[in-house]
Amino acid sequence: MALLNPYLNFSGTTREAMQFYASVFGGDPTFSTFGDFQMPGIEADEADKIMHSQLATPSGFTLMAADVPAMMGGQAGPNGTVSISGNETDEIRGYFDRLADGGQVSMPLEQAPWGDYFGQVTDKFGVDWMVNISGPGAPQG
Repeated sequence: MALLNPYLNFSGTTREAMQFYASVFGGDPTFSTFGDFQMPGIEADEADKIMHSQLATPSGFTLMAADVPAMMGGQAGPNGTVSISGNETDEIRGYFDRLADGGQVSMPLEQAPWGDYFGQVTDKFGVDWMVNISGPGAPQG
C-alpha cells in the first residue's frame, strides 16, 4: 500500500508549527534535528533546527515537516495547499476553526454551489488549507 503524505517546509518554525498542528488534529509530533544526525554543511547555529518532523493523528492523517537550512537557501518555498475532506461535520469544522485561530480565512466554511460545505484558510504559519464537508454529514441550512 502506498501513502501520500504532505511534507511542509518552514524557515525555522517547524517545531512550533507541528505542535500547533498536534493541537488541531491530535497526536504527538516527533522531531529530529540536524544536530542529531551531525549533517554536513549545517552551521552550528542551525544544529537545533528540525531536519524531520512527523505527526500521525488519531484520524489517520500523517503530516511531515522540516526547517530549510541556509545551505539550501534558508527560505521555505511554496507549500501548496493541503486539503481536508470528508463527511464528519463536527470533526472537520473543528479543524477549520482551529486552523483559522491566528490565521486568515479567505473563504468561510459555507455551502458551496456543488452542495457541500467548503472553506479556505491560511493558518498562522502561512500554510493554505481547503476544507470540504460532503454528503449526508454536511450541515443543513
